[in-house]
Amino acid sequence: MPADSGAVNGASDAANGLADFAAEAGADEAGLGSSRSVDDHELYAAVEAVLLVATEPVPVDLLAAVTGAPTATVGTICNELAREYARADRGFALMQVAGGYQLQTAAAVAEYVERFVGTRRSARLSAAAMETLAVVAYKQPISRAQISAIRGVNADGVVRTLADQGYIAEVARDPGPGNAALLGTTPTFLERLSLDSLDDLPSLAELRVEPEAVEAMDRLAVPQHG
Repeated sequence: MPADSGAVNGASDAANGLADFAAEAGADEAGLGSSRSVDDHELYAAVEAVLLVATEPVPVDLLAAVTGAPTATVGTICNELAREYARADRGFALMQVAGGYQLQTAAAVAEYVERFVGTRRSARLSAAAMETLAVVAYKQPISRAQISAIRGVNADGVVRTLADQGYIAEVARDPGPGNAALLGTTPTFLERLSLDSLDDLPSLAELRVEPEAVEAMDRLAVPQHG
């Protein structure tokens, strides 16, 4: 996962959420929008304006409600805008993440944005935090005790850090003895990884999870009371 993207909202190459816009063969790149009518230009501009001021991913149906355009039309507009930005090599990209669309800074210029906002490299998630986050992402809902059992160490401190940063949160309670809190990932987790849904999660190998932890997760086939 892009460990340093939490503060900069940079686009990830590994899981870029672009819905394969750049890979769509046969697209007419010689001037998307050159045949747009005046009304079309206003609609494209309206979608851009809403995305510009939004602080969270905006679902297509909400964009449609705001602009008064059909949902399918708005979806097409978002796809075309994403292609235009990618082709023009802009400093930002239109990403499909967490069930909506969001303007994000491009990964290629992330370091300049970091300088501007004063972000330090030390803000990256530690290896322990990334491993714990992977455990939660792939085994959720899961208790703190189960996380610690998988990792082989007490994970309470790391869990608190991830919760404070908005990556994970309590999503349910274990019905067994003690009613332990069960943790899961949040929409912020999807945004930071530039994922549209949990189905887009990269493999555990890409997340650099230790083999021992992978084996432990495999053993935890059915959630146990924790």
